[in-house]
Amino acid sequence: MAEGIMKKLHGLDVYVQSAGVKSDLEIDGFTIAACQEMDVELSRHRSRSFDQMQEWGDDLTGFDLIIALSPASQRHVLELTRLFHLEVEYWPIMDPTGLGTRRDEKLDAYRQTRDQIVAKLTERFGSP
Repeated sequence: MAEGIMKKLHGLDVYVQSAGVKSDLEIDGFTIAACQEMDVELSRHRSRSFDQMQEWGDDLTGFDLIIALSPASQRHVLELTRLFHLEVEYWPIMDPTGLGTRRDEKLDAYRQTRDQIVAKLTERFGSP
């Protein structure tokens, strides 16, 4: 979600990649729906793990900043980067998975997460 939103806000001004501790491959349908509301297309996007990212040529040492959105990703990134001088920030963003019982409640949770990400990106990198 964050990668797509960042690309929407700042286009090609910044090289951005998203990765997680593990690869789930398919993007959650609620993530796709919440992002489509702001014209961010994620239906063809596939998530990747940090290991896959490096296997595919995106060496972590080539990045200036890594933003972790969960405690698990923060721990993993700090372990991966302990030998490199990379800036790591942790943004405590709400995890919407498992919230709500009805479709509209679930979608509202994903919207809240999307809006938190937009606010943090705007705060950190400025308005588009």
